Amino acid sequence: MSASAVVFYILSFFILAAGLLAVTSRKIFRSAIWLLFSLTGIAGLYFWLQMEFIAAVQIVVYVGGIVVLIIFSIFLTQQSGKDLPAPVRSRAVFSALAAGAGFALTCLLAGRYGFAPAGHAAAGADGGNMGVDASVGNIGAQMLSTSEHGYVLPFEVISILLLAAMIGCIVIAIKTKPGDK
Repeated sequence: MSASAVVFYILSFFILAAGLLAVTSRKIFRSAIWLLFSLTGIAGLYFWLQMEFIAAVQIVVYVGGIVVLIIFSIFLTQQSGKDLPAPVRSRAVFSALAAGAGFALTCLLAGRYGFAPAGHAAAGADGGNMGVDASVGNIGAQMLSTSEHGYVLPFEVISILLLAAMIGCIVIAIKTKPGDK
């Protein structure tokens, strides 16, 4: 077994273990922390696949944005120390059966269709090489470009949307209780 395979199996085990702990933990804050570890492991997997831009987006958006927002929401609603209710047995059994069926279907499809590594650049819709430089520098320049195919305007719209969502979360979190006037 090569060192690359060992790194892949270690990252995969870490991601699956943290994801399982995020789902099964009875403390909501601990679940959020295990989710953070799982998403960080996925970013590590992207780095291992040499997809630095996708890994950076994973860290910035999911680890830095979504999980931090979840943790702040937990603290603002003052539910961080509360235990989650125990799952109903019938739901747990049904969920385990559904997960097993999904895993079996994935194994069946992966065995049926071979996944040979590609030895060439990404292909376009017509099957030819798109001729696109997918380096981090080129992606960044394209996203910050104001030319015809630039993405500055969507970034600005998304930033305004995220600002509105954060203000909404703060307004919801600081609402007074009916007896506190």
